[in-house]
Amino acid sequence: MPPRILPVHYAGRAGPLFFLALKTGFFTLLTLGMYRFWARTRLRRYFWSAIRPGGIPMEYVGDPIEKLLGFLVAVVIMAFYIGVVNLILMYFSFAFFQGNELAYVLSFVGLIPLYFYAAYRARRYILARTRWRGIRFGMEQGAWGYALRSMAHWGLAIVTLGLTFPLTRLWLEKFLTNRSYFGDQQIKQGGEHFLLYGAMKHVYYPIILTGVAGVMTWAFDNPVWLALMLLTAPWVIFGWAYWKAESFRRMIETKEVGQIRFRSKPRAGRVLGIYLLGGVILNIVLSALMIIIAALAFVVMGGADIFDLGDLEQIEQMSAVTVPVIVAGYFLVFVTMGAASKAIFTLPLAAHFAEVTQVIDPGELATIRQRDRDEFAEAEGFADALDVGAAI
Repeated sequence: MPPRILPVHYAGRAGPLFFLALKTGFFTLLTLGMYRFWARTRLRRYFWSAIRPGGIPMEYVGDPIEKLLGFLVAVVIMAFYIGVVNLILMYFSFAFFQGNELAYVLSFVGLIPLYFYAAYRARRYILARTRWRGIRFGMEQGAWGYALRSMAHWGLAIVTLGLTFPLTRLWLEKFLTNRSYFGDQQIKQGGEHFLLYGAMKHVYYPIILTGVAGVMTWAFDNPVWLALMLLTAPWVIFGWAYWKAESFRRMIETKEVGQIRFRSKPRAGRVLGIYLLGGVILNIVLSALMIIIAALAFVVMGGADIFDLGDLEQIEQMSAVTVPVIVAGYFLVFVTMGAASKAIFTLPLAAHFAEVTQVIDPGELATIRQRDRDEFAEAEGFADALDVGAAI
């Protein structure tokens, strides 16, 4: 009997998402950033509800108030670190080394484990506030363990010039996934050590080709070999898209929830196309915004010649009206480009990866029971304070 298959549908649309992101972006700007906790919540609810395994939408039930309170808690702790720990480091740096360079280095190094700690806590919070079929996701504690492992694995990847990066990606994902749950059922990440190396082949090949071309150019003093390097740039770009698609496929197909498995067939060409087309559209939007801002500034100045700098009084008058227009234009570009990026990059990528994924043998879903609600003292406040980038 063939296994049952549960397809994943995606119901998001670029237009509604763009206007939602644009509106919440302006509210965030008008409230000097305070609305961003509500903006993030609304955007996550949109993205989550668009993903519908078996036609049943995901749910995001995070509360913006707990995000705000968590951020304030994190700010207090970070203020202590910056104000007290840095002061102590500065004192000893001047006392023993007659300079502050060591203090800056140690202060930065001290933030690295906090960065990974914040990333783990942000993921745990997001999972705890995500539901499907009424069942909560969740994650065990382990933020400091993740921080230590991340420093070790990324340190190894840096020392080996990226050769162990696929291992690092797999090891850290295993640590995160194996501590994650759907209801009372643990989620597990499988895969052998070299699982992701095949996904990097179209990155390794052009790098090797570049090295060969460089050596041959030096050995034979023939610039014709440099022509090989012209192939490497587009090849690396394709390799990056291939990595995103193929690594996702390999990781998702080696995940399991009890007897439940997954199948996925993302396409590197589709990923690359989204970014290339999105880049063109984003540049068109940016150009249109710059034209609008320039025209508005011209109208506000009453058609004055902006290149006539002989009259100091005229320059002062022009500055009084153009500076507010430029500042307003900057924020207009910032908010609009952010909203456009979500509509032309984030949403199509989410749609593609969702729609090519299937849940295999979902019968065990009926046996999964609800888990207790996880409480968070600081929500994802540290991720906000350190700008970890876990917004969506």
